[in-house]
Formats: sequence, C-alpha cells, structure tokens
Amino acid sequence: MEINSAVPSFAPLPHRRRLLQGLAAAAFAAPVIAHTAQADSPPVSTAPVMGRILAMSDIHSAYDRLGPLLAALEAEVASQPVPHIIAIDGDSFEHGNVVTVRSGGVIDWAFLAELPRIAPTVFNIGNHDNDITPELAEVVARLQGLGVTVVSNIIDTRTGALFAPSAVDVPFGPNRTLRVVGVGTNSINTYPAASRPSLNIPVPGEWARANLAEAIKGADHVLVLSHAGVSKDREILPLLPDGAHMIGGHNHLLFQHRQGRSLYAHTGSWAAAYTTLTLRTDGTGEVASTPVSATAAPSPRIANLIASTLATTLTPEETAVIGMSPAALSLGDTGRAVAAALARAAGAQAGFIGHTTLGTGLPDGPVSRYAFDAIVRFDGKLMVAEVTPERLAQLMRRANQDRPIPFADRLGDFVYGATLDAPATGPIRIVTNDWCATNQSEYFGVTDLVFTEVPDLKVKAVATAAIQHR
Repeated sequence: MEINSAVPSFAPLPHRRRLLQGLAAAAFAAPVIAHTAQADSPPVSTAPVMGRILAMSDIHSAYDRLGPLLAALEAEVASQPVPHIIAIDGDSFEHGNVVTVRSGGVIDWAFLAELPRIAPTVFNIGNHDNDITPELAEVVARLQGLGVTVVSNIIDTRTGALFAPSAVDVPFGPNRTLRVVGVGTNSINTYPAASRPSLNIPVPGEWARANLAEAIKGADHVLVLSHAGVSKDREILPLLPDGAHMIGGHNHLLFQHRQGRSLYAHTGSWAAAYTTLTLRTDGTGEVASTPVSATAAPSPRIANLIASTLATTLTPEETAVIGMSPAALSLGDTGRAVAAALARAAGAQAGFIGHTTLGTGLPDGPVSRYAFDAIVRFDGKLMVAEVTPERLAQLMRRANQDRPIPFADRLGDFVYGATLDAPATGPIRIVTNDWCATNQSEYFGVTDLVFTEVPDLKVKAVATAAIQHR
C-alpha cells in the first residue's frame, strides 16, 4: 500500500515556443508526503516514541540546499528528546558540479563532518560517491575518519574483501542498537569509469536472498539502506521481517509504501527533502517527508564555507544569467518542459527525457549557467523514432512516475514525457536523449523502438535555447 504522494498528475503540454511559457501556473513547492493515515492505513499509535531516523539520498552536491538541510536536521534532533540516527543512502557527490570538482568536494565533506556531531550517522555507498575521489577505499576511509559509519555490499576485486561492512549496529538509545544493512546498485556503467575494474557489485536480489537473513539475525531493530533502485528493491522487500524498514535511493523518487508494519520510502533528491521514520515502543512506526527550501536560513556551521567556495570557484561565464524563470518548477514539471522543448526542436509530437538526466527543478528568477547545469545534468544526442498512437499511449502510461501511482506500477527508471499536438492516427514522431534510446528497455519498457540520430541537435543546447529565446 502506497501511503500518499502529493505530486500533481500530468496533463499533456500544449504546443508552445519556449520552455517556461505557460508553466508558471503549474509551479509548486517541493512535494510533501504527509504521515496522515489514509482510510485503509493503520491509525497512528499513541505509544511513546522510541527513536527517529532522519533519512535522505541522492544529494548530489546540492549546494543551494545543503546549508538549509543541515539546519533542518539540527532542528529535528533538538525538537524531540529521543534517540536519533541520520541515514544517508548514497550519492552525496556530483561530478557534474564544477564547484565540487574544482574544490575536491570541500563543501560535501564539511557537511558530512557535521552530521555525527548532531546524531550517529550511517552512510550507504552509492554509484556517485567516488565521483571526485575515484578510489572508493579512500572515500570509505575518509568517511570513517569523520565518525560516519559506512555500510556497503560492494566488494573490492583487488582484495576480495568488502569496502565496508555490509551490516553494522548503530547506537539507538540506552541498551539498544539499529542494525543497518547496505545494498548498492549493480548498474556498473553508472559508476565512474576509472573505478569500475575494482568494483564487484552483487545483484541486489540475489545478494539479499543469500545474505539478508544472516545479516539481521539477533538485531534489536532493522533498517536496510538500498541504493539499488525500486525495481531491484522489489525483490528485497518480501525478505524483510515484519517491522523492519527500508530506505531506497538511486531513482530520485519521493514516495512511501507500507508493507504490514514495515515502511519503505524513497526520500527524493538534490536535498529537496528528507524523510523521518518515527519508531514507537509498540513496534509501530510512521513515515513523513519534509521539504527543504533553498531560501531557508542555512546552518552557520557551513554557511560561510558554501558562500566563499562558490564565490572563489565559479567563473563569470558560469554565474552569468542565461534566462529567467517566472516561477519555481518541480523536478517533474521541469522534466516535462525539457521533453516538450526536445519535441519542438526535433519536429516531433512527443518528447521524453530520462528522469535522472535532470537533477533539480527550475528555480524562481534568474537562471545562471551553473544553476542550469544542475537542472540538466548530462548532455546527449537527440534520437527520434516513429510509433503508433497506441504505442505512444503505452509509453506515456509508463512515463512521469512522479505522479501518484500504485506501488505495483513503480518501475524505477523512467522518462518524463510531454506530448504536443499529435495526429489521431499514426505514425507519430517521438524524440528522446541517446541514453534512453540506448537503454530503452529500462526507460520505456520495450526493446523494439528504432531510433535514428537528429543531426546537429543536443539536449543542453536545445534546453538552453528554450530558456534564452523568450
């Protein structure tokens, strides 16, 4: 049962000349998933709170929100005199952020260093955590040196040993511990290329069937941190004992699902939200997601470092304004706007773009080149194909999984899709980025689409032009 998802449903976008025109009315703040129970959800228990877990994943060097996020975590821990654990489910770093690369991730490391001073902190390794330091063993050692507990089921091919324990006990109040298990994504082509020969990553479901029962034997309480993605997590969920909980990552989704007394949640991305798991003494729990505003007051612990690092690292070309946004857009609405821009540029009736090609949504006001590169993370060729109206409808049903959909229909990787004026009968021209065309089985759920390249058009140039030509 999916608990709630306060993300508006998608309607096809009208034909229009520019990326932002007509979208101001669709703008909304970062979605919030409330813990208010639905009619078929169990009532909230009145038993005392035993402890709380503050979880997040896929932060990706989101420097506009790291300061406010740290302030929010400080406030959460101070708000209730119960044990807290901070859980990071991978991908804190981002190689597409020029500040991260040039500074060696100094802001990310400062943020991570502050977390254990607020509450015991556990970190599961994701596929971007060695973006800046390619040697994963060095990343693990540095995290551990900060007082962060690291978990991972990734094996070092050079030694045959795990880079970090796959399961650890983290203090969770007097005489209690939380057993935390770490699972990584085995999508090896999403890790930095230089590090891939040293990584042996088990297939998540196979690893869980062989190891999970032993990993959690005798635990007081259980939390699985999986950076494998929804489709892989689906194999792990049935293996959880009732009352064990799981945080998922990698797909940049924000939703919650209840399985008996167990809670499963994806926490969003780019520090736009964090998720709170509240555990009670009677074995029940609740889950809630809280948005993080980029305009909220940052924690003084890292505010000056963020400001000074940005000021001394970015070039005038990167801080130059390339367009204006009349309103902030959600990640999903931004994705659909970019998909529509691709369609117009390619003379197509429908456009699609991979969900993790986008990092964060359009801000309100001026958009700098630096900000744009966090919105459209990766460049790529434009690829077109022809489909029937029936096939287009099939592709659209799978697209836009930021909307409320049944948990059984959540597939992990997906595309944001937008339709322009399309004929009632085929053929219909569609366009997408080359990554999704190459990996169409994961993103579209089919393998028979025949794509051809659109000459002289690339994703970033099209999206940039859509902002500039207003």
